[in-house]
Amino acid sequence: MPFAPSNAVCDPRPSCVTSVPKIANLLKRARDAKVTVIYSLTTAAGSVVRTEVAPQSGDPTVTGRADKFFGTTLDQILKDKGVENAVVVGSAANGAVLYTTFGLSLRGYTVVVAQDGISAEPEFPITLTRWQLLNQPGLTNADNKPLAKGMVTLSTTDQITFK
Repeated sequence: MPFAPSNAVCDPRPSCVTSVPKIANLLKRARDAKVTVIYSLTTAAGSVVRTEVAPQSGDPTVTGRADKFFGTTLDQILKDKGVENAVVVGSAANGAVLYTTFGLSLRGYTVVVAQDGISAEPEFPITLTRWQLLNQPGLTNADNKPLAKGMVTLSTTDQITFK
């Protein structure tokens, strides 16, 4: 799911740089399990996906601002692929990660956000995003119950498995 780091966006940000190898490993495990990997890209000029986490041929891609559902075919892609559960990572915790995860929950998807696969600088936006994701009005999972249907679970890349 969402992750579009670029040299201009990621490299100066330590939390983003630190997350890249973890996301690369998560992507490898997802691909090995034949799980659909969808990329969301930013509209920011000059942004380039880092090689370690770049889309592969055939990976669906959407481009938009913070809410990757707005003005894109993301929901249709998810429906066409039969997705019920989504794993989200990304380089804008308080942007694409937050708003797209809200969008997933509102549409009935069960979501896992890999905490070590999201980034922002300074640390505060990450902390705020974690709290917001677990305390969405109407979709609260404040106890972080794993895989609560239609809600968000916070996990880490090494604890996520694919069937």
